[in-house]
Amino acid sequence: MTLTDTVAAAVRNAWSLTFGDGIEAPEPAPSTVVWDEPHRVLRRYDHDGPATGPATLLVPPLAAPATCYDLRPDQSLARFLCDTGRSPYLVDYGDITYADRRMGFEDFVDDIVPEAIRRVSADRGGAAVDLVGWSLGGVISLLTAAADPTLPIRSIIAVGPPLDYDHIYFMNELRLATKLTGGLGTSTFIRAAGGVPSTLTRVAYRVMSWDREVRRPWFVASNLADTATLARMETVDRFQNQLPGYPGRFYNQLFRRFMIANDIGRGVIELGDRKIALADISVPVLLVGGHNDVISPAAAVEGGLRTLTGSVDLRYVRVPGSHLGILAGPGARDTTWQHVDTFLSDVSHLS
Repeated sequence: MTLTDTVAAAVRNAWSLTFGDGIEAPEPAPSTVVWDEPHRVLRRYDHDGPATGPATLLVPPLAAPATCYDLRPDQSLARFLCDTGRSPYLVDYGDITYADRRMGFEDFVDDIVPEAIRRVSADRGGAAVDLVGWSLGGVISLLTAAADPTLPIRSIIAVGPPLDYDHIYFMNELRLATKLTGGLGTSTFIRAAGGVPSTLTRVAYRVMSWDREVRRPWFVASNLADTATLARMETVDRFQNQLPGYPGRFYNQLFRRFMIANDIGRGVIELGDRKIALADISVPVLLVGGHNDVISPAAAVEGGLRTLTGSVDLRYVRVPGSHLGILAGPGARDTTWQHVDTFLSDVSHLS
């Protein structure tokens, strides 16, 4: 690239980031809606030809848009699964509002995700389904399988799932503060707001990624002529700006049973008057932890090796990247996605 080309690209990118429409417009992978009800839109990603490979259901977390699996063409696990001959589906919970404040883990573990699994299986002629869940989507996938062993689940891949809150940053301080206050401040706020508002979720995500925010002006200035790099940055910014909130009941369960009591770290989760044991999961499981993940550190993911003792094939890998980076970062194709491909291929040979 000549100096003239470099200057022209820098000027064009500077305009696009400030006064223009952005560096790159979103380009979602083609998909077809096969089920459409509130908080449970099911999409089947389209192939150029007939879809013949195993079905894979992508399960998003709460407080993150379902676009996490399809950020942009070269950062899309959904496209990768299509390219490797598989048949990916996505269940999308949509927006979470004050009206959804009574939704809890049970709504996802007993209703939304199981029904999506059954519909995907039916759409594929009754075949068992592979689940892929990122962050709390991985936790929900595991709890769904543990709660109902009759579901047509072939395997589970959990990317960055927090499976032991003793290894989550600042948990000791949070537990001490909760012990001193009885958790009144948190519970009162959540009840009044009906959950965690999307604005607070977005602020919290940025705080956890404070180093990225601090470096952002210098990053933009030093890459002003690099359109591809700025497009990836813009994609992450767009993702952060779309983060939804948590329903009130769901967050209270997350706070008390997971963060404070660490049920998940002990492998038995109390939901209402029943208990769900991770050891009841018998299907193959792959856990993926991130070296640089500050939201769900690798040690928190690795905790699943102590609790998922019933799995016929339990694997854990650690890859470079942040919480979002291990799923959809520029390097995910050569790390996480390759582990996903290998694991699913091995599962196919066992089936």
